[in-house]
Amino acid sequence: MKKAIVFIIGLLILTACEAELTNSIDAAQKPARVKIKGYSSPDAVQLRFNGEPVLINQQGSYRGNIETTLEFVIDKEEKNYLGIYNNDIGNELANYEITYYNSDQYKELYFFNLPGIFLKTYAVKPTVNIGRVGFVFLFPNLGEFSGSELQTVKGVLKRENGTVLAEFPNIGKENFSELKVYSFFSNTAPVFLELYKPGTTEPYAGSGPIRVQIIQTVGANMIVLQEKLENGNLVVKGDIDIADYL
Repeated sequence: MKKAIVFIIGLLILTACEAELTNSIDAAQKPARVKIKGYSSPDAVQLRFNGEPVLINQQGSYRGNIETTLEFVIDKEEKNYLGIYNNDIGNELANYEITYYNSDQYKELYFFNLPGIFLKTYAVKPTVNIGRVGFVFLFPNLGEFSGSELQTVKGVLKRENGTVLAEFPNIGKENFSELKVYSFFSNTAPVFLELYKPGTTEPYAGSGPIRVQIIQTVGANMIVLQEKLENGNLVVKGDIDIADYL
């Protein structure tokens, strides 16, 4: 009888130790899931996870609309690397280090790859009624050359004669602004976007007015603003319209 009791106690201790060990292992790991949505044109891109190509529909490179989900288990002391590469040229466009502690920040990743520009955002072309013009704006390199620490700027879209067409209270770095729509009035007349500090009529950088000439087209216009230096002077360009690719 004593031997039976000793055996039962020993079995309980062993089971408790195994449970503790299992819980310890479980605590040192957790599942991770990364949902990826992107677009690339005209070049193909390749996703690499820890150096290995990610296959999408059995393809190792892809262009146009790109969508996949990565699911894996991540250890507490482990680092996982996700890279986006231009498959035609071979250069790295973006990279992400995913760890046990930051994996929640990478549940969703978006990108948009066009000639000369890579955006960490996902774009859907807005619907605009026939005979109307719609604008959204994105300013991914805000502050790169101006030194501004602002995260957003205010934009006022005007005709050449100064008539206000639309106001954009927040044009930011990461997401396109709210869609603003007005009636189309000319195939040739440019429009101008004036940029200010949010909630003011002060230029967002420097003391002189900052005006961006925009070519309007009927329908959706999805303009990427870019700070540049020309002859040492700050200028802002708005000549990339990603609606042309969608």
